[in-house]
Amino acid sequence: MALWIHADITAQGASCPGGTCWSVRVHSRYQRCLSDAAVGGTETLICLRVRRFYCDNPDCARATFAEQVPGLTTAHARRTPLLRSMLERIALAVGGRPGQRLTRHLSVTVSRMTLLRLIRAVPMPEPGPVTALGVDDFAFRRGANYGAIVVDMRTHRPVDLLPDRLNDTFAEWLRAHPGAAVICRDRASGFAEGARRGAPDAIQVADRFHLLYNLTDAVDRVVRAHRKCLHDRPVDEAVAQPAPAPVVVDGRRAEFTRQRWVEVHALWDKGIGHTAICRALNLDDKTVRRYARAGSADELLTQSPKRGSALDPHTAYLAERWQQGCTNAATLTGELRERGYRGGERQVRRLLQTWRAGTTPPTATPITTPKPRQVTGWIIRPAHQRTEAERADLARILDRCPVLRGVDRLVSDFGGMLRHRRGQHLNAWIAAAQASDISQLQGFAAGLLKDYDAVRNGLTLEWSSGAVEGAVCQLKAIKRRCFGRANFDLLRRLVLLS
Repeated sequence: MALWIHADITAQGASCPGGTCWSVRVHSRYQRCLSDAAVGGTETLICLRVRRFYCDNPDCARATFAEQVPGLTTAHARRTPLLRSMLERIALAVGGRPGQRLTRHLSVTVSRMTLLRLIRAVPMPEPGPVTALGVDDFAFRRGANYGAIVVDMRTHRPVDLLPDRLNDTFAEWLRAHPGAAVICRDRASGFAEGARRGAPDAIQVADRFHLLYNLTDAVDRVVRAHRKCLHDRPVDEAVAQPAPAPVVVDGRRAEFTRQRWVEVHALWDKGIGHTAICRALNLDDKTVRRYARAGSADELLTQSPKRGSALDPHTAYLAERWQQGCTNAATLTGELRERGYRGGERQVRRLLQTWRAGTTPPTATPITTPKPRQVTGWIIRPAHQRTEAERADLARILDRCPVLRGVDRLVSDFGGMLRHRRGQHLNAWIAAAQASDISQLQGFAAGLLKDYDAVRNGLTLEWSSGAVEGAVCQLKAIKRRCFGRANFDLLRRLVLLS
């Protein structure tokens, strides 16, 4: 069912589209059918009787022309401007297939390909001069290929999408759009090199979030390397087991790791992306990222102590039963299974054998050991954001471990410098980190020196890449809305026109 509206044009004449003359001589008439927005939930069609006029200007290329009604018709169009505008907004908001389903409920049914053609027909806005811009990468397919998004930091609107994240592409875009005075970016060396080549006079600003994220990663590695310091009592006293032997970081494997770290950073410092490094060195993407994040090869050689087992939560119960005289492994395993233990009897037997041969008797006091990630969060957060229990637990850990006490002091200083934008203290902090004998923080400080100007600007100026991260989140939502099937030109239009 449809609503048909029949109409005639009553104007005396019409103007030639070339704007050359006014004509009143009618050549012919024909019926023109236009789709319009639904009225009362009913599909609406306008049947318009249109005249064709002669053009009396001998210099005009047209012999005849059809008259147009402003606001209702355009040349060769089968929809009114109102309906076309509505369909364009639907296509940009929800995409092809969802838009097709929506138009069916609005009584203006069109196909998904029609909606995609409307998107591609919308004129693209010119970026114009951008004095402060931000750049970040995004994944077309995670771990395979990546692009880059450029955002105007003053309006927080995306201005362009780049097909890859190579420094050459970014440098070429900057040269084609001169005028950038401030460039906000993450710690990636590719964007740094591209900004240096494409806009050498621009101020580069490293994002404070990424600085804190990199520091958190370094602190987490330190905490995991000193996992034994997180226990309230020494592990030997708790379960009567010998302490783990010191980790040896020499040998063929260590030498191979150091050599591979040099190879990865030689390519990484040139601005080559992860994918290209993976192909060149025949490495997995996660391995390349781990090597690229490490400030030195020694960080990769740092090993964590052995992780706990499924028996650890039940050690206190076993110690209590041991003191009561129950020393049979099979009996104790049956009791533990009623308490939720899912391990094997062999683990229980080994622990009991250790207690029989050990000189330190087991204790029934429960052991509460925080997770390394928890301790990392306590250290990273400001002191006023920790609870009383967290402050007490962290204080006990720092009293037992001088290394973590030094880490806490350095992190507190860096956090204050970052939150209050006191970049003038950066040199002193880097010197303190290098003198701390903590390899993870020394590697983090070495990374700051490689990107010193951008880091200091990030710790001093008000610019931040928060708007860029928001634009990347919006881009991801658009990709999910299109089921990940939007190719580059369509994705670019959806992002820039939304």
